Amino acid sequence: MKSFKLILVLICLAGWIIPATGTAQDAAKSVRIKFSKVSAEDTERINRLIDAGYKYLSHMDYFDKGKACIDTALAICKERRMEVPPRLTLLMAEHSFVTGDSRNALVYAEKALQQTESRGDKDVHARALYFLGKYYARTGYFNESLEYLEKAIAFSKKNRIKGVIPKSYYIQAREVYYLMRQWEKYIPGLQNLIAESIAEEDTMNLNLGYYFLGSRHADTLRPWKNFKLADSLLKKSYKLASIRKDTGLMAGSLANMGWNFYGESMYDSSLYCYEKALKYSILNNNYSTAANALGNIATIYRDQGYINWSVSYYNKAIEMAKKVRDWYSLDWIYFDLTNIYLKRGDTTRAYNNFVLHKEFSDSLKITTNIKGLSDAKLRYETDSHKKEVELLSLRIKNQRLMIYGFSGFLVLSLAIGLLLFRGSKLKARRRISEMNRKISEVTQANLRQQMNPHFIFNTLNSIQYYMYQHDKLATNNYLTKFSSLMRKVLENSRHTSVTLHDELEALNLYLELERIRFKDKFDYEITVDEEIDALMYKVPTMLIQPYVENSICHGLMPGEGKGIVKIDLKLNSSYINCTIEDNGIGRDAAQKIREKSENNHNSLGTQIVTSRLDLVNSLYGTSLKTIYTDLKDEKGEPEGTRVEIHIPILT
Repeated sequence: MKSFKLILVLICLAGWIIPATGTAQDAAKSVRIKFSKVSAEDTERINRLIDAGYKYLSHMDYFDKGKACIDTALAICKERRMEVPPRLTLLMAEHSFVTGDSRNALVYAEKALQQTESRGDKDVHARALYFLGKYYARTGYFNESLEYLEKAIAFSKKNRIKGVIPKSYYIQAREVYYLMRQWEKYIPGLQNLIAESIAEEDTMNLNLGYYFLGSRHADTLRPWKNFKLADSLLKKSYKLASIRKDTGLMAGSLANMGWNFYGESMYDSSLYCYEKALKYSILNNNYSTAANALGNIATIYRDQGYINWSVSYYNKAIEMAKKVRDWYSLDWIYFDLTNIYLKRGDTTRAYNNFVLHKEFSDSLKITTNIKGLSDAKLRYETDSHKKEVELLSLRIKNQRLMIYGFSGFLVLSLAIGLLLFRGSKLKARRRISEMNRKISEVTQANLRQQMNPHFIFNTLNSIQYYMYQHDKLATNNYLTKFSSLMRKVLENSRHTSVTLHDELEALNLYLELERIRFKDKFDYEITVDEEIDALMYKVPTMLIQPYVENSICHGLMPGEGKGIVKIDLKLNSSYINCTIEDNGIGRDAAQKIREKSENNHNSLGTQIVTSRLDLVNSLYGTSLKTIYTDLKDEKGEPEGTRVEIHIPILT
């Protein structure tokens, strides 16, 4: 029974669709039982719903209608006891991804890939490979993205499938090579995009290929600058966009043609292109492109000495950029105005514009940092899903090995007797022990991942506080330190153990952030025994930080005076003795405060650390522990808490 339940769970995670209105047993039956005669009318109706669902996905305002199409198609499959078709599974992956449900997007896409391999649906198989390439590119796993995109291209070429190859080259070039700044691969990737788009008569991707390749060659930086080639490609892009009536690409092509002319000091041609780009961008309500065009027109007039005209156009560009909160355009436009007023000797206006330049420059940095946090969250969710599937697969493999071992044990016991029976039993125990060790390692990796969202949640609260206080300097300072800590934590979380130097570096960054957060209400000291080689010794990741957090939040912050946290590390024969001591209110007083605030629960972080120490003890046969001591003064009054952690030394 346990084996059956475990297999059922894995089937669900691998992508079988469980209807929201039924039970788990009903869903399992719908997976196993296929309707013997599926009418052509039902199949046609489901295909129409899938086609409509894909159309709705191309418009953000119609995502709900797309979900309704999916639910209706699933209801038909359940009612007719049909297997969910691969196209519908892939549509569910697409819908999950555009609505921000990255975990289910990956599950459904992998399921669609499995379905097409068993059913031989080549078109959907190629599109599932492309989707996974796109998914991993947008979640930052570039190697996995390139692997799936290459498979999609090779499979489509072999089976002469249209509509996949140009899109795959586009993702390769724009969302992998461009973001990785691999220019030696970026330009050939765009060339492949153009060639395959011509072969398949794909005018949309051909238009994009001309546009991005022309824009790269219009860049004023060497060695890519090629005026004639850029002019030719951008004219082709503009012509094709005109035929397709794509005013957005028409405006973009004209704007980059203007920049290409500007780089050659051909101001009249540049002005002509920017003015046309301005017209089309306004028609398309593309205010960012309009602001860029107006700003560059102003720059041309500035270079020609028409300063009054230049200032007028800069102001129009500012009005346009503010409509869409285009921080990038506002940043450089205010900077250019600062320089104009400085040359005029108007220091007051120069100063005012410089202040605005800095304001929008900081806003741009904050936006970039927030996007980085969102990307990190998406990578974390993807990584968590992989670990869950890996853990379940390992458990099933373990159970299969146990079954095979037991069967072999019976056969051998009947055939050879007591001697071989004892030998097979010993081997079975070794296999079970090895599997348990692997399960413990994967479980420990999952526990480390649980600590990151707990810590990130507390830190983001502090950032939110400074933003509400409109303290831009403190917010920017806090975000800079937090991004450094995030990189360190995410890097350390990839490993079972890290050097003590890396662990203490992350801890020091955390303490700096908490000190800023609580406005220097406490000091801290970190002392490391001279016998400890911080670069040689390795310790489990993020083991000390939860206890330090408890000392600060529950020990020091409720107190009235200035607190201090002392972290002292000394070498023992088989472990590092880490002592964390604070002069806070003590555990009893902290417990009473938690009871009054109706927040009576233990720290999630310390619970996870305790679980990890238990795992380390079971893996390596150690008896490491955590010791709490309540500190008292001469009168017996609480004067702080001391925590001793026996940290295992890993090699």
